[in-house]
Amino acid sequence: MPKDRSELPPVEELLTAAVTGLGGVERPGQVKMAQAVGDAIESEEHLAVQAGTGTGKSLAYLVPAIRHAAESGDAVVVSTATIALQRQLVDRDLPRLADALESLLPHRPEFAILKGRRNYLCRHKMAAGMPEDEDDQLFDPREVSATGRMVQRIQDWANETETGDRDEIVPGVSDQAWRQFSVTARECLGAQRCPSGADCFAELARERAGEADVVVTNHALLAIDAMEDFAVLPEHDVVVVDEAHELVDRVTSVVTGELSESTVSLAVRRAGRLIEQGVADRLQEAGEDLRALLAVAPPGRVDTLPQSLGMTLALVRDAAFACITALGPRNKDKDDPENAGLRKAAFTALDEVHDTAQRMLDAFGPASGGDGAGDDEDMDSPGSPDSASARDSASSGGANGGGTDVRSEEVHRAEVVWLEEGRGRIPPTLRVAPLSVGGMLRDKLFGDRTVVLTSATLALGGTFDSLSRQWGLRAGEWTGLDVGSPFDHPRRGILYVATHLPQPGRDGLPEAYVDEIAELIEAAGGRTLGLFSSMRAAKAATEALRERLDVPLLCQGDDSTSQLVKQFAGDPATCLFGTLSLWQGVDVPGPSLTLVIIDRIPFPRPDDPLASARQRHVAATGGNGFMAVAATHAALLLAQGAGRLLRSMDDRGVVAVLDPRLATARYSGFLLNSLPPFWRTTDPAKVRDALRRLTADA
Repeated sequence: MPKDRSELPPVEELLTAAVTGLGGVERPGQVKMAQAVGDAIESEEHLAVQAGTGTGKSLAYLVPAIRHAAESGDAVVVSTATIALQRQLVDRDLPRLADALESLLPHRPEFAILKGRRNYLCRHKMAAGMPEDEDDQLFDPREVSATGRMVQRIQDWANETETGDRDEIVPGVSDQAWRQFSVTARECLGAQRCPSGADCFAELARERAGEADVVVTNHALLAIDAMEDFAVLPEHDVVVVDEAHELVDRVTSVVTGELSESTVSLAVRRAGRLIEQGVADRLQEAGEDLRALLAVAPPGRVDTLPQSLGMTLALVRDAAFACITALGPRNKDKDDPENAGLRKAAFTALDEVHDTAQRMLDAFGPASGGDGAGDDEDMDSPGSPDSASARDSASSGGANGGGTDVRSEEVHRAEVVWLEEGRGRIPPTLRVAPLSVGGMLRDKLFGDRTVVLTSATLALGGTFDSLSRQWGLRAGEWTGLDVGSPFDHPRRGILYVATHLPQPGRDGLPEAYVDEIAELIEAAGGRTLGLFSSMRAAKAATEALRERLDVPLLCQGDDSTSQLVKQFAGDPATCLFGTLSLWQGVDVPGPSLTLVIIDRIPFPRPDDPLASARQRHVAATGGNGFMAVAATHAALLLAQGAGRLLRSMDDRGVVAVLDPRLATARYSGFLLNSLPPFWRTTDPAKVRDALRRLTADA
């Protein structure tokens, strides 16, 4: 073992030791990536690496990351998009890697996982030092109900747990039950002020992370740490973003604000215990006005601010501010420790309501600023949003038909507001999100640290340009590298585009598509993963084909997704149909998956408020909105979906895309260049013959 950091072996030697210790085989792409990551860390230059399935990219970035941590004494943060990858890293890759490298480093590499505060049990809230979120009412653990039983299980587990980590509870519990025992970072009193601060599970997790060489977290917490005033992660100068194709969407989710009857009511309940009833009633009445307005408004993007909505948002904002003022100075908690938790929770809820209402008003520019200004137009008269095509350049006044040239405003607009319709117990909700998070990422994430971004799908259309623009990176600030894949795609897989089929329409799944799917599945003997652009299409195909095929056919929603994937993998004759969550993350190597069917190019829905607003903004600033937003979104999902086929060196099969536009449309070259280099054909007979041969061999 080296006695000091100056004697550390080079990355290549450490990688060889790691691969040998794990019983693997070095791959050229893995070596190339590890060298590039090590060089990027050394030169403090951002790096984007596309590493296909089977490359072994986890080792390729973990080895240079651990070496840097040992050399510098600073932690390296590894951020992922999925819980599955976090668990793989913490439960499998890092422990084995620590064993393999221990003798070559000054100390055994230490690692920790760090999640958002909401994922840890709050001892103070459990001791009734904080308010309940659910209608001012405690759940009775003796109540014979699913939630009551979950609450009882949490209480029993709380007496035994050493980490307070929600993921320890098996089977899991609902968000509704867990909210009774957890707080957000904004609601937390802080370790110094909280009566339970010395035993805080979240703080203990953060302390463990502070002592680690590698800290594994998620994109959401990475964004919070970068963008908030308070530090969440330990000091670090290097970040590795795995599953980097998800980064923009996850960051956008973190910075999206929402306002509804529920968020206002929660603020009223929390503040009402601590201030005069009349002041709280004013906010309650403003919330009721908001509820009445949203109940009759159609969902979709709000391009111009109706007078009624502007006035209501201003009422909500001002009433929330009155409640904040009534609570008194924020540092008053020092003199009132018994109510510290209640006051902190009230401030948090009120701040969210006030700031979100103001943010929505600001989204329409200073002219809308709170006096109800805006088009003299009712909230219930917007038309439909622009489609994802040539209407980028339309200047018809936008979704609210106010008669102004909305396009001229797009150049200056920074955020988009839309109304999401209610579902079940969830009321209609107004949301606001930035048109781009590139500026935030550039300033907050990339500004003062070295970032390595990696995924199997980053080079869309054959280049990294699309995603680098979304990340806010400029030419000269980063390097892109595609290390390829160990899979021989042209020999192991076929990309079939069904050019003889009609273009997909809006009226559900065409009958010709159902016939084509049936013929392909019969040729494959089952073994099919069907990826559909909508749940409606997946269910329609399932219902139609269950009557025609003799193979078992599962559909997303029949059971938990994890159970369905397990059942699909366990029986080669079985087929599994589903939508978005199956396009990414399904890992079924072997004979159970020979055919991937994609019903249509997965463009964002024309009425998707955020995508359509981003598309129009790009067009208004002189770019190609369709290619920058819709085509990029489709290319990313297509690449992810096609990537489900080859998961091991022995896999073979077909990716069948039923949408003929993949071969005939003007943008088809961009999409095809985003996919693995499979052998391509448009001949259905050749594909069915190939599937029959594969079935016979299996």
